[in-house]
Amino acid sequence: MPNPLRKPEWLKIRPPQGERYVALKNVSKTLGLATVCEEARCPNIGECWAGGTATFMVMGEVCTRGCRFCAVKTGNPNGWLDHEEPQKLADVIAKARWEYVVLTSVDRDDLPDGGAAHFARCVSAIKAVNPEIIVEVLIPDFQGHEEPLKTLLASNPDVVAQNIETVERLTHPVRDRRAGYQQTMTLLQRVKAWRPDIFTKSSIMLGLGEADEEVRQCMTDLRAHDVDILTLGQYLQPTHKHLPVQGFVTPEKFKEWQAVAEEELGFLYCASGPLVRSSYRAGEFFMKNAVAVRRAEHLALSTAPQGQAPIDFDTVSRLKETENG
Repeated sequence: MPNPLRKPEWLKIRPPQGERYVALKNVSKTLGLATVCEEARCPNIGECWAGGTATFMVMGEVCTRGCRFCAVKTGNPNGWLDHEEPQKLADVIAKARWEYVVLTSVDRDDLPDGGAAHFARCVSAIKAVNPEIIVEVLIPDFQGHEEPLKTLLASNPDVVAQNIETVERLTHPVRDRRAGYQQTMTLLQRVKAWRPDIFTKSSIMLGLGEADEEVRQCMTDLRAHDVDILTLGQYLQPTHKHLPVQGFVTPEKFKEWQAVAEEELGFLYCASGPLVRSSYRAGEFFMKNAVAVRRAEHLALSTAPQGQAPIDFDTVSRLKETENG
């Protein structure tokens, strides 16, 4: 049954175009690489690809889960992996000379480790061709198992994201039954506990029937589990087979949520807007600076004479702002 809600003006976007968009589309198709930009029908594909940024989806285009908001194909890949994929990715990214790359993947519950080792090889291959590159990963939950997560973290990504997607009450039916609200929270907290040098990130979709107090509680829970970065965006129904939109959130309301996240709850950064998605290019600029600051802090710690106080994060941030301004 078609969705009776009419899409507001602020959600209308131009079709993707431009030379860089076409070039990236051709390269990814030639090498058999999948991008979540295409598979998930992201509304920002034109902006991001024209700017030379894309989120690559590793481990194929078929997900073993069937979340009711997601347009990615569901099925059983039966253990299939492209073992050349890590090098293909590294070659494309090196040729493009990007400074920031986002990798995500389908869920691969058909693999014993959920695909963690393959995902880690992709990160390592990219960093091998450019040690200075910033790699953000949007990862599966690995069914809550610890060892696959440790395998992934050993490849040294700079940002680790796992999306909570919606408020606790709506987790099911929005997400697949094998996903879980607390399972995602625990994964994100483990990342920060095991690797405090890595930034953690999550995302909430609005417009699925959630109440304001539930959104606030979800944001509060994420901060309580040491999540640094948050994105909020409007849920858009990919096809009539997916969950219908229950309401369109105004740009003004999204700004209010951003203020709550940053000023009240203490997230380092919150990208909040109708067309914001978890891998949103606008957030890339903040993350570049934040990772540069974190690296500078670690360098200061490793080279400071014994007994000398390390440079704290806030101080380095102010120094960076001075340099840029």
